[in-house]
Amino acid sequence: MKVVLFCGGLGMRLREYSDNVPKPMVPIGTRPILWHIMKYYAHYGHKDFILCLGYRGDAIKNFFLNYEECLSNDFVLSDGGRTKRLLHSDIEDWRVTFVDTGLHTNIGERLVAVRDHLEGEDEFLANYSDAVTDHHLPDQIEHLRRLDRIASFLSVRPNLSYHFVTTNGDGEVTAMQGIRHAKIRVNGGFFVFREEVFDYIQGGEDLVLEPFQRLIQERQLLAHEYDGFWVPMDTAKDKQRLDELNDSGTRPWEIWNRSGSRS
Repeated sequence: MKVVLFCGGLGMRLREYSDNVPKPMVPIGTRPILWHIMKYYAHYGHKDFILCLGYRGDAIKNFFLNYEECLSNDFVLSDGGRTKRLLHSDIEDWRVTFVDTGLHTNIGERLVAVRDHLEGEDEFLANYSDAVTDHHLPDQIEHLRRLDRIASFLSVRPNLSYHFVTTNGDGEVTAMQGIRHAKIRVNGGFFVFREEVFDYIQGGEDLVLEPFQRLIQERQLLAHEYDGFWVPMDTAKDKQRLDELNDSGTRPWEIWNRSGSRS
């Protein structure tokens, strides 16, 4: 299945990076989060990517045009440094299509802009390119097929430390509950779509607002619930958490490095 990656956002909540790099290029370790997301899909055999470019699309193009696999793979150096032989390869069998979908275009418009590159695809995957997870992707795909629906998104618990507060008319607190323990879920940004999803998107519309409402009315939208590891790259605090996991060597999202991992 082809994978559409939305890479055009400004990343305004990561202002220390947004003036220099697009949000998908914010690094975890030595690689941008976009690379980690692509490795996730490639692990499950989905290696045909369509990148919807916008803000600083040149930075994303340059990353791949000057890609150095030795930074993330074992290799043998010989001939005084003149010869490098990779022991493993990341992107040798990847196919990456780069499409400029506009600087201020919303997600729905970006998806419509790459529709021609999805010709002949009955199903495809899509992603906001700003979160990592260890979720078993085939479970979400099978869920969509089993219930015969048009669209599915990964439904996760919000990665927030805020609390819900209930008060009476005098402002006296009657209840307080952490968001992560409340019965509330959010869109985690990992999508499975059938080609028919385009029938629900009208000109200029975002993806989640009007089109998803139409899908809901026709009972064609699934929320695939997952309570395991999922962390977005929304704020400096999120980046700090991902950097700490990376530096500790834990890296739950690196399912491709697990021995005996399901695929």
